[in-house]
Amino acid sequence: MADPLEIQLISAALRRVGWVRFWIQMALGVVVVGVLIFNNIGGRVAANAERALGLGPGLSFTTFSFFVLLWSLWQGWLVVRCGRALVSPVRPSKGETNRLIKRGLLADLAGLTLAAIGYQALAGSLFLQASMQAPGLFGPMSIPAPGRTAVSTFPITSLEMLSVLSNTQVLFAHLIGLGFTLWMLQRIHRRA
Repeated sequence: MADPLEIQLISAALRRVGWVRFWIQMALGVVVVGVLIFNNIGGRVAANAERALGLGPGLSFTTFSFFVLLWSLWQGWLVVRCGRALVSPVRPSKGETNRLIKRGLLADLAGLTLAAIGYQALAGSLFLQASMQAPGLFGPMSIPAPGRTAVSTFPITSLEMLSVLSNTQVLFAHLIGLGFTLWMLQRIHRRA
C-alpha cells in the first residue's frame, strides 16, 4: 500500500505539471494554427511547384504534427484529471497512470518526428530557393549591367519564413510536452 502523503504529493505534482504542460502547448498550438491559417489565406505558397518544391510536403507534415499536438493536449488534460482522481476514493492504479503518461510520451515523440521531417522539407526547399538567387545586385527588379542578361530569381518571401516558424513552434510544443512527460514518469516511479 502506498503512503497517503506520497500519493497526495504525486497528485499535486501531476496536476501542476499537467496544467503547465497543457497551457504551454495550447499557447504554442494557437500560434501554429494562426500561422497555418494565415499561410493558407495569405497566398498559396505551394501552388507553384517550380518555386516552392518542398513547402507543400513540409506544411503537410507540420499540419500532421499539429493534429498530433491536439491529441497530446487531450492526453495532458487526462493527466490533470488523473491527478485529481488520485486523491479521490476511487483512484486509478499506478499501472493506469503509467499507461496514460506513456501515451502522452508516444504522442510527443510522434509529433516530434513529424515536425522534424517537415522541418527538413521546409529547410531543403528554402535552401534550394536561396541557391537559385542571383548574387549581388541582380534581383528580380534590377536592371542588368551592359553585357549581362537578367537572371530569373526566386526570392524567399516572409510567408515562406512563416511556414518555418509554424513548424518550429509545433516542434517546440512537442519538445516541451516530452520534457514534462519524462519528468512525470520519473516522479511516479521515484521511491519514497
